[in-house]
Amino acid sequence: MFKKSTLLIVVILLAVALSACGGGGGSESAGGDPIKVGAIFDLTGATSDAGTPYSEGVVGFIKWKNENGGVDGRNLELLSADYAYKVDQGEQLYSQYVSDGAVVFQGWGTGDTEALRSRVAADEVPFMSASYSDVLGNPDEAPYNFLIGTGYGAQAVTAVQYGLDNGGTKFAIFHHDSPFGQSPVDMATAHAEANGATMSVFPMPGGATDFTAELTQVQEEGIEYILIQNVPSPAATLVKNIADFGLENTQVICLNWCTDELFASLTAEAGEGVIGTSPFAFPGSGAAGLEEMDEYLKANGSSIEEKGIRYVAGWLTMKMMTAGIEKAIADGSEVTGANIRAALESMQNVDTGGITQPLNFSATDHAGNKAVQFFQIENGKWNAISDYVAVP
Repeated sequence: MFKKSTLLIVVILLAVALSACGGGGGSESAGGDPIKVGAIFDLTGATSDAGTPYSEGVVGFIKWKNENGGVDGRNLELLSADYAYKVDQGEQLYSQYVSDGAVVFQGWGTGDTEALRSRVAADEVPFMSASYSDVLGNPDEAPYNFLIGTGYGAQAVTAVQYGLDNGGTKFAIFHHDSPFGQSPVDMATAHAEANGATMSVFPMPGGATDFTAELTQVQEEGIEYILIQNVPSPAATLVKNIADFGLENTQVICLNWCTDELFASLTAEAGEGVIGTSPFAFPGSGAAGLEEMDEYLKANGSSIEEKGIRYVAGWLTMKMMTAGIEKAIADGSEVTGANIRAALESMQNVDTGGITQPLNFSATDHAGNKAVQFFQIENGKWNAISDYVAVP
């Protein structure tokens, strides 16, 4: 009996020792515990028209990655929910998923992303989102946030410069009535005024269906360029109002969140000639980086042309976050937020296969993308009218 008990103890101790050496889910261990990714999506809220396809891109990449071996043999496990564009609900979900072990996080809106940045820094959780608020690219202000898309202010400055280069002196910006919408206003205004131009500012309240009063002021002021910082549906309403109002000599420039297929579809003839800025390549552009997602979608009964540019942005953002995790592992580090942040900060001249300009991050700059491409709607489709343009 004594010998059997001793043997049993030895077996148990050996099993514990083996578990400690190889079964704890460390970065050096292929086939270990899943790497948990937290995420909040807007599927039913004010920006769900853009949020839904973006979320599908994030989910699609994770499924594709897991089907192709995961990260060092470990699956990515997504912890996500619809937060309906409500900041307080987003904050609650963030806390829940970090408590559940999420080491990185995918956000969505500007309000929630900015509200969370101090907690993200304290928790050491690398955070990427669909918000391109310029402050999020500054490590002094947001140490654990990283931007894949070009900053809103940077986009707006580039759009204003386009107008200036084409003789414009009177600008207006119509914006979603939220932190997201307000984000580029100051930079756009400052750039216009520094170059002898004017900028009028018009908030777009949620649910508004008529902008006649604002467009009367636009007409009285002789506005030549209207910038729009909004998602597709309200932006389309504004553009149809502009067409009805007869402002033929006013050029509309969408920033990235209304430069998409849905906007072109919703505006129909009223959208013809609208210009847009985009940090991302459209499906059909021939960018090599689109091939993997198109192959995945076709194998699952869809295509990148069907899903559109929002899907592209979601996929690429999750892919870049995963690249940071893989870099940390390649550097011999454990999969922790601090190590993933350091890995991302070491990534320079990252080739996205033409989906964006090469991305560059550093310890002093988390705004990885500093260029946009100009597109214009012709026959209901966005067509490139420039190469990538560096932010002034």
